[in-house]
Formats: sequence, C-alpha cells, structure tokens
Amino acid sequence: MALLIALDIDGTTVHHDGHLTDAVRDRVQAVANAGHHVVLATGRAVIGTMPIAEKLDLATGFAVCSNGAITLGINPGRPEGYDVVETVTFDPEPALTLLRGSWPDAVVAVEEVGVGFKVSAPFPDGELLGVQRIVPWDELTRHPATRVTFRSPTGSAEDFLELTERIGLHGVNYAVGFTAWLDINPEGVSKGSALEQVRRRLGVEPADTVAVGDQRNDIEMLRWAARGVAMGQAPAEVQDVADEVTGTVEEDGLATVLDSLLA
Repeated sequence: MALLIALDIDGTTVHHDGHLTDAVRDRVQAVANAGHHVVLATGRAVIGTMPIAEKLDLATGFAVCSNGAITLGINPGRPEGYDVVETVTFDPEPALTLLRGSWPDAVVAVEEVGVGFKVSAPFPDGELLGVQRIVPWDELTRHPATRVTFRSPTGSAEDFLELTERIGLHGVNYAVGFTAWLDINPEGVSKGSALEQVRRRLGVEPADTVAVGDQRNDIEMLRWAARGVAMGQAPAEVQDVADEVTGTVEEDGLATVLDSLLA
C-alpha cells in the first residue's frame, strides 16, 4: 500500500535557517524507497522548493509550491528539473488596495514563477529566493498572480492577524506566518486543495494520506490528510486541527513520524 506523504518544508523538513539534518533526510529517502509518494507542500516559490527536493534526492513525483497555487512534476530530464503541472492565479489588485498604507513599513512581493519576485522594496537577505525586481505599485497589481506576500520587519504575527480581521480580506485565501508575514493566494487554493488533485493523479485512497506541518498555512493540509501531524513548535490553532503532535523541528519530529510509517 503506497501512501501519499505531504511534507511542509520550513519548520518541518528543514530548520528555519535552512539546515536539513541527516536523520530527516535519511527517513525521507527510506519512505520514498519503500514505494511511498513523498510530496513537498510548501509556501516557498518554485525556485526555493527545487533545491530542497534535490537535497532529499527526490527525483520523481510532485511538489506543491506557493501554498497550493503551483503544482510541479519533478522531472530531471528538463533543464529546470521540473514541469509545471498546474498554475492558479488571481487578481491581486483588490487585496493590495486594502493593504496599501495599512502598515507603515510593510513591503510587498508578487511572485514571478521560476524567476523570483516583483517587490515594492527589497526584502531582507534570505527571505525571498531568486531575483528581486523593484517595481512601481501599479506593476504589482497589473497582472494575475499566484501569490502575494505582505511583510513587516517591525510587526508580529498577532499584529497581522488583527490587521486581516480589521481590513476584511475577501475573495482570496490567506495565511499569517510565525512573524509579520501574510501570504495571499487565489480563493479556494491551499496546500490541501492542491494535494487533493495530486492524490487523484496518483490514485491514492483518501485513507492513505499523511501530512506534516507547523504553521497556519498548513491547517487545510492537516485537515485534508487522513493522518495530520503538527510539529511540536506549531501554534496552538495548528495543533488543535491535527490528529497528533510530534516533536519540534529541533528534535527531528518529522523523523519520528516517518519512522512510524516504516515500522
């Protein structure tokens, strides 16, 4: 029986500094070698996802990027190492119009698939992978987008949760990160919705699905999976929707989960 095992990246598979432990890498390879389908499911853009797939030695299968807006088929035969299986976009103008001026030092990034981001101002080093291209505000809103990121160096996650309630974002799907970081996606699109399409492509039964994650953008994925596992450092609202809680990323909690699948 082949399982679909969906893995968040940051705070689950790798530490927040990008470090991948030997224990996690070895267990991911072991479940893949056992015939299970390992699917990375991340808020990262395509350009930030593929290096992790390579570190994990995932040479086939699928990856869900940009919180479900982009699904890749891993294909080492392609120059980029992947095929884009599905892309879902939305009009970013209404959401950005609501957000404009709502937080004094906020910066905005609009994903350019496979390249990087259009930004209102530079993001701190290491936060966005790929090219950052500073553009006028009108350029941020002009074209359909897969994902928009709204970020502040001075706020907190709690500030942004209050902000989203105050301004009332409608017609989009959004998630606040562990800092003042807000990702906005097309309405109805999440890691869970994209993984359901992958599950059907693979012919895996709903009962044979596992997902592991640590943040608010993982909530739909954890609800979708037959076995949803929250990392030990996940916020309370993430742990509450999970079927179980494993150790923290520092404790290699993901390795514990994968060991249970190999037993």
